Amino acid sequence: MLTESDITALWITLQLAGLTTLILLLFGTPLAWYLAHSRFRFKVIIDALVALPLVLPPTVLGFYLLILLGPRGPVGELFLSFGGEAPAFRFSGLVIGSVLYSLPFVVQPLRDSFAAQGRRLSEAAATLRATPLDRFFTVSVPLARHGFLTATVLGFAHTVGEFGVVLMIGGNIPGKTQVLSIAIYDHVESLEYSQAHWLAGGLLVLSFLLLLAVYSVNRRFSPGHS
Repeated sequence: MLTESDITALWITLQLAGLTTLILLLFGTPLAWYLAHSRFRFKVIIDALVALPLVLPPTVLGFYLLILLGPRGPVGELFLSFGGEAPAFRFSGLVIGSVLYSLPFVVQPLRDSFAAQGRRLSEAAATLRATPLDRFFTVSVPLARHGFLTATVLGFAHTVGEFGVVLMIGGNIPGKTQVLSIAIYDHVESLEYSQAHWLAGGLLVLSFLLLLAVYSVNRRFSPGHS
């Protein structure tokens, strides 16, 4: 059965995944639209930076974030100079690390959806005197709804399953920075396989159901599906 510590870790994980996904949708949507339509010569560099967490070991990203966000790091010192606290080993640090590590899982589905639309409908709306902002919200965003669904589910699920980044930047502080993936590791390390089964099985079922929902919706609305 779940312990009180496990329930707290679950709550922290859900908060982290929800907040991370919301931030990524807010800031990743315009970035994805830019990557889909921009003809900037060096856009490939931005594409590579966005996709970097897909191939970069999470402990590497977590290590450099720890250096940046720690009390002696440039970002950590900036927080301290304004009377705040360094994000390292705090929930705010987990959010920063999760946003960076889950970035491609949100931006890439949105970019593909925007790119698949082409420019014809947007140009047609422009002939009706629609402003660029109007065209974005009334044409591009509604047509990319499946991309938004995929991005939301993948961003949320990927954040729930993070381990290396959150361990490096947040440590393992029960009630503050301990998330489900770390709680599972603690149970296994202590040979508490029964508790680990409860948590791991729950994450397995949740991940499967989220992906099943995405594939079912995309299949239902795919071209040629009857």
